[in-house]
Amino acid sequence: MKQELINVAKGKTGHYGRSEGEEDLVEAIIDREAKKNSVKLSKEDITIMQGSSEGVFFLYAAGLEAGDEVLLPGPGYPSYIQLAQFFGGATPSYRCVEENGWQPDIDDIRKKITDKTKFLVVINPNNPTGAIYSKSTLKKIVDVAAEHKITLVSDEIYDQLIYGETEYFGLASLAKDVPVVVLNGFSKAYLMPGWRIGYVYFHDPVDALIDLREGVNALARQRLSANTLIQKVCAKAFSGPQDHIKEMNRKLKERAEFAYKRLNEINRISTTKPEGAFYIFPRVDLSNRWKDDNEFCIDVLRSTGIVFPYGSGFDPVYGKDHFRSIILPPIETLERAFQKLEAFMKKA
Repeated sequence: MKQELINVAKGKTGHYGRSEGEEDLVEAIIDREAKKNSVKLSKEDITIMQGSSEGVFFLYAAGLEAGDEVLLPGPGYPSYIQLAQFFGGATPSYRCVEENGWQPDIDDIRKKITDKTKFLVVINPNNPTGAIYSKSTLKKIVDVAAEHKITLVSDEIYDQLIYGETEYFGLASLAKDVPVVVLNGFSKAYLMPGWRIGYVYFHDPVDALIDLREGVNALARQRLSANTLIQKVCAKAFSGPQDHIKEMNRKLKERAEFAYKRLNEINRISTTKPEGAFYIFPRVDLSNRWKDDNEFCIDVLRSTGIVFPYGSGFDPVYGKDHFRSIILPPIETLERAFQKLEAFMKKA
């Protein structure tokens, strides 16, 4: 991809492009989603973003009014909480069950829906747990959304980082008559987080998202366009060699299995095995040593130099007494970190 950027940039200067996205990239996304998720899209269904985080921002800016509720997975990616609150929205969370591989609790979703619920968010594979949601679970979520006429928002940024036993399904592929807004991008599977290109697409079989889509596109026009040169490169990503993804998943599987085994060997720490993305979300027995997971992570940092984001930052209820660790480093590096953590826990 680096060489492709060099090739694209030769003889060209920066320019503003189509606000909704360069057409060659949009066409590549249409082709990709048809092949991977059996979702039929038109050019008008897709908006290119400066990273999927901008997609969340635009979605909330266009779709939320003060007092609206966004029903979020607990635990889940913190930006979904913070941005909703920025726009005056409330952020109740539904339980994901640790004892069941962090699968969403469908009954809890039903209980949390109110007449103010605007969006029901699914993050799959999940950040921070690394869980992949089963087909039956996803179908039940679609059924709940259909019953209550709620728009689903599906974050699928890790949809190619799959190394567990659970088969992956894009949510729109299961939502034949339910509106779904899907967020995705290139930063994870294509190793270009700083290049800042993502996309949003609107799966709208019942024409429920027309105003929302136009609102998002109006915001896209206000910022003129995403980076045009990088869009040209990303258009080639889906059609180019994909061997690196298979190799990356092989390494992630090895590191996930190692982290799962090694963390469960450490006193007062337990964890479930991730199946996708590159995170693991262990539980820590705080006992009377630390008042909360935030204090625990600060103590670990000061004592060992290891940075673990504290679990309640991913959800104040369902993330508490946990911390997140990445599994991207080589096993040798993970082992050095876990040795330090083990020694720390023995002294605590």
